[in-house]
Amino acid sequence: VQLQAFGGGLVQPGGSMRLSCAASGLYLADYAIGWFRQAPGKEREGVSSIFSRDGPAYYADSVRGRFTISRDNAKNTMYLQMSNLEVEDTAVYYCAAVPGDGRLHLKEHEYDYWGQGTQVTVSS
Repeated sequence: VQLQAFGGGLVQPGGSMRLSCAASGLYLADYAIGWFRQAPGKEREGVSSIFSRDGPAYYADSVRGRFTISRDNAKNTMYLQMSNLEVEDTAVYYCAAVPGDGRLHLKEHEYDYWGQGTQVTVSS
């Protein structure tokens, strides 16, 4: 099983970026998925999660209204669309997956599989 995150980089404040996470060895449609991030000197925090393609999504207060989580089951890939980025969004972003049970999974320890992380830097 492998999750491979990509799409990070440098963006100016107010800009947009889309992160992708391609899954192999598992069928993402059967999994609840989430995005986490870890800023320098801080603990890893949950950003967003969803347990089915059309189900409700969770967003951290700091990103609600700016970030959108989604998945493409045909491509076995999950996404995090980020808009109106702020300097405080600078972090390493991780994708994660856990077998779906109809619930949102909001805590780091609930996830079984993790991507390697991709750096997002918001700076002028």
